[in-house]
Amino acid sequence: MSNLDKSSDEHPATVRKTGNKPNEASKGSLLVIFLTVFIDLLGFGIVLPLLPLYADIFGTDPSGFVIGMLMASFSIMQFIFAPIWGSISDRIGRRPVIIIGLIGSVVFYTMFAMAAMYHSLLGLFITRIGAGIAGATIPTAQAYIADTTTKENRARGMALIGMAFGLGFTLGPLFAYFSVPTIAAPEGADGAGVVLGDPGAGPGFVAAGLSAIALCLAIFLLPESHRPGTASSSQTRKWFDGSAWKTAISSRAMVFLLTGFFVCIFSFANFETTLSMLIKGSKSFDNAPFNFSFKQVCLTFALIGFMVAVVQGGIVRRLSKKVSERNLAVGGALIEVAGFGVLSYAVKLGSVGWLFGALAVIVTGYSCMQPSLYSLISRWSDPGKQGKALGVSQSVSAMARIFGSALGIPMLKAFVFLPYITASILMLIVAGLITMACQTGEDFSDHPS
Repeated sequence: MSNLDKSSDEHPATVRKTGNKPNEASKGSLLVIFLTVFIDLLGFGIVLPLLPLYADIFGTDPSGFVIGMLMASFSIMQFIFAPIWGSISDRIGRRPVIIIGLIGSVVFYTMFAMAAMYHSLLGLFITRIGAGIAGATIPTAQAYIADTTTKENRARGMALIGMAFGLGFTLGPLFAYFSVPTIAAPEGADGAGVVLGDPGAGPGFVAAGLSAIALCLAIFLLPESHRPGTASSSQTRKWFDGSAWKTAISSRAMVFLLTGFFVCIFSFANFETTLSMLIKGSKSFDNAPFNFSFKQVCLTFALIGFMVAVVQGGIVRRLSKKVSERNLAVGGALIEVAGFGVLSYAVKLGSVGWLFGALAVIVTGYSCMQPSLYSLISRWSDPGKQGKALGVSQSVSAMARIFGSALGIPMLKAFVFLPYITASILMLIVAGLITMACQTGEDFSDHPS
């Protein structure tokens, strides 16, 4: 085999340039990176629904601030370390960074299981911080796809990461369902507002095992996509891209749009973070209106993931051909207003039927809004600076998740209706912001040359 052939085997991006079966190499690489990301995200989906319940059982936190910071710690670490990993991957290659991240996932999910065994709140913090650092390699996986696809096929390749996220959040809670022990209530007890036992170490060990499978795939099947020292086709993020933010805030329409995007993600993160405690109850939240089991909590989150996939993949895709992004986004915001109102009503009645009706409405509204806002941000941006524009939106999303996760549970414990009343009011504001943005915003191609 010649040196050129060896180089082509090691670098799929080079294979594409030399013309040696580019499609086969790219498809194989994309499949492996999809499976690697998907299996790792299954672990995240396993832990997420149960995390606030673990924390509340293991510690005393009447205000909810500690649990809120625990929930936010993962997103904070991702926000900090994603650009660091991206920069490192430019220097040493994508494959080593992805492998290092997966090793971290295996280690910290195992530590999570140990923290669960010993009821250590400090251990939960350490493992979530570590898992956030390890999980910040997802943008490196996106850079891998950028390396191994042409511009024409890049959107389809990036969609694989979105699919991996969706499947991970849907199937992860199902894995959690089977890894959580069944605990019967004591005879004669109604169990209202009482946590029986805890979810155990099983979810942590299962998450670690899945990350170990992903690690093996990366080690044995994932080729390198980026030759260090060459020009990169990826769009790695900087700590703070001042030029991108300057461009974003130079347009009043984009300021309104990004503000609405922040509030949208904040409200949904607030909802996601509080849902487990709302439907399960805990020792420091004994006025919870519902009394789900740990397994039922997992199934509820799996249902939410499934609904997001159905609405975005089926309904929104078809509506987007007939309805403008503006109308979809504003309509989605108003649907969420109604959804959070129904959720408050369900809490007041303690009605499971109204609860699941509210979840369906909230998820439908969010599924209409999120892709529509991304589309507007992309359309209003300079085509030559799409990476920067989307990088700003990703930063806005990350900050919204940090604040939404940190504040949700303290609000819930202060007043059970507060997170949802707040979200409902905020979504009304979002509808107004999007409307104002669309009055002056226009496609970049419409600007005079």
